[in-house]
Amino acid sequence: MPRLDVPGASLYYETQGNPDSPALLLLHAGIATLRMWDPQVAALSAHHYVIRFDTRGFGQTTTENVEFSNRADATALLDHLGVARATLIGCSRGGTIAIDLAVACPERVAGLVTIGSGPSGFPDVELTEREDALFDKLDAAFTGRQWPRLARLEVALWAVGPTRTAADVDPAFLALAQELNLRNVIHATEAPIPIPLEPPALDQVSDINVPALVTVGELDVTSSLAHYEFLLEMLPQASGCTFRDTAHLPSVEHPLEFQRVLVSWLATNSL
Repeated sequence: MPRLDVPGASLYYETQGNPDSPALLLLHAGIATLRMWDPQVAALSAHHYVIRFDTRGFGQTTTENVEFSNRADATALLDHLGVARATLIGCSRGGTIAIDLAVACPERVAGLVTIGSGPSGFPDVELTEREDALFDKLDAAFTGRQWPRLARLEVALWAVGPTRTAADVDPAFLALAQELNLRNVIHATEAPIPIPLEPPALDQVSDINVPALVTVGELDVTSSLAHYEFLLEMLPQASGCTFRDTAHLPSVEHPLEFQRVLVSWLATNSL
């Protein structure tokens, strides 16, 4: 299993494709691991060098309880693989990391793709009553240290979405979403300390002057929909796509549709 030792951690990563091809760095959601990208890797690696890793607290990466930077971990992996620039593709939390990295190290970023993501420093958004109730359940499970229950509730909120029930989604997708998040339960008691970007990316998004594809699921939570509108307006070279009949994980729930949009965008922008 390929690993990269960085200060206080051992990052698990995978690569596929020709190292001489344009690089893509895939950054997973906070309710998943690098396995969320499995459906797209074969198609993407036909013309790209595809890099993905489990960030600290997720999947097969191990970490000590030390201060760390997700941006530094990502650039350390790119350096290790000899990649000077990459197109960053991030879902949810992974998209926030990608935006931070594009602000902090613009010379390393050729393009940017976000899925249901917002910039660091984005103000709180007023939620619906249903969303508030779902978050209250998450908070109770966290307080009670009910880690498997918390993982399932996170899937109910994010992957199913606040306007659907489990009965409304494909059982195979629901099972996969649960599997992706339950893999992270083993990290529940870890406490590495992420170093935030200062100042946060919010007021610097307009400086990210590379091709950007901003996407969201139409059934995502209110905050994600607000993030989508903000990024679409503020990123200088942004185009947008709203995926129908899906919430926070469109690339997992509708993988072929997401792949079609992404591959077309990469080709159009010569990335």
